[in-house]
Amino acid sequence: MVAIMDEALELRQGMKVLEVGAGSGYHAATIAEIVGESGHVFTVEYVDKLVAIARNNLGQAGYANHVTLVQGDGSLGYAERAPFDRILVTAAAPKIPPPLLEQLKPNGILVMPVGGRMFPQELVRVRKKPDGALERDSLGGVAFVPLVGKFGFSD
Repeated sequence: MVAIMDEALELRQGMKVLEVGAGSGYHAATIAEIVGESGHVFTVEYVDKLVAIARNNLGQAGYANHVTLVQGDGSLGYAERAPFDRILVTAAAPKIPPPLLEQLKPNGILVMPVGGRMFPQELVRVRKKPDGALERDSLGGVAFVPLVGKFGFSD
């Protein structure tokens, strides 16, 4: 699933990427490897224990300078460092959080699972046109943990 999502993002060197849901830090590390030293990954994690795990894993793997880890409500994005070339959400929400669409650059791509707390969910890719119009396509059915936060599910 990590490879499918990375491919759907159409990542390139030098991109600034927002990941919502750091988990263990693995997915952020794969993105950091693709965007290279000229790019940067910002990842927002809601669960404090996962922040500590991801920080440790990213540091040990040598990505501490290429990935910025923030604890917070990822459904709000990370406005302080917006706009982003790409946005990846690794937890499902009932709909795409409006702040994430606002923080996506023109010509940017957002990939995230959308649907119910458990099922059904679909992996959605949204392309933001230069005029701000959104083009959405489905990449198939998936099963992800629920996104918690203002624009996700309640705890």
